Amino acid sequence: ISLRLMWCPRRLPLCPRRLTAPRRIARSPFRLISDSALKFDSSEELEQYDDVIRTNPAEGVAELTLNSPKSRNALSSRMMSILQKHVDLLGEDASVRAVVLSANGPVFCAGHNLKEMKEVREKGIKGYQQIFNQCSALMKSIVLLPKPIIAQVEGIATAAGCQLVASCDMAVACREKARFATPGVNIGLFCSTPMVALSRKIGRNHAMEMLLTGEAVDANRAMEIGLVNRVVDSPDMVSSEAMSLAALIAQKSSKAVKIGKKAFYSQLEMPLEEAYDFTSDVMAANMMEDDADEGVTAFLEKRAPKWNH
Repeated sequence: ISLRLMWCPRRLPLCPRRLTAPRRIARSPFRLISDSALKFDSSEELEQYDDVIRTNPAEGVAELTLNSPKSRNALSSRMMSILQKHVDLLGEDASVRAVVLSANGPVFCAGHNLKEMKEVREKGIKGYQQIFNQCSALMKSIVLLPKPIIAQVEGIATAAGCQLVASCDMAVACREKARFATPGVNIGLFCSTPMVALSRKIGRNHAMEMLLTGEAVDANRAMEIGLVNRVVDSPDMVSSEAMSLAALIAQKSSKAVKIGKKAFYSQLEMPLEEAYDFTSDVMAANMMEDDADEGVTAFLEKRAPKWNH
């Protein structure tokens, strides 16, 4: 298939959601994971795949919108392949300094596509290993992306959908409609891979409560336990808040943000002494960067910095 990447028209943060999608490739029923997975050799091959829509709503900010509301934005192999390629491209795009991840429809993401998962059973354990490895690779790429990603949650995020939110660096949620859950235990399938992201985002006792009970938490509770950063009252306010947060980050030195995000996740797994040794070296190297020199100079001269990156 020869395809080109097509962007949608820009959308202002305060305007009602209206995304004009390119002509779509029809979704055929999934057969097996090997058939439904997509591989891309270049950005051109994303043309017409509107499962995920990219827009550029503000300078330095990109928005990725999950756009399969009929399937509750489930993380099918196809959806994960397309989202993975978009994340990879964002990592290479120097014009992007921050990313917002949103979704169309009442459900942010319902986790894995259970119809697809049922069909994968024909392949045995290797089929399931393939799909869970694909999901894990996607979540790791979000954490390792050198640009911050903010989840804009206006609806329900369950199982791998909750994992997706927890894998993002920050999250903004709608007080009225956002709900978060890891309900796999209710169908005899413990949310083991979502557990990785969740247990690294919130306290162990709160993570275990969500994992063992399968019960949903609302936006207020999600903020109390650290799953989301900010809660606002309406969907329109969620979009505005997420975009404002992304735009604020986009004003910073992209070099400093890249260094900081990588160091943050690296030091989390280290003992205290090793973490301080590591971050001391990181800060020393950071001080040698042009943007650090410019930032210090601008501060002393009482002017706004002019970043090189």
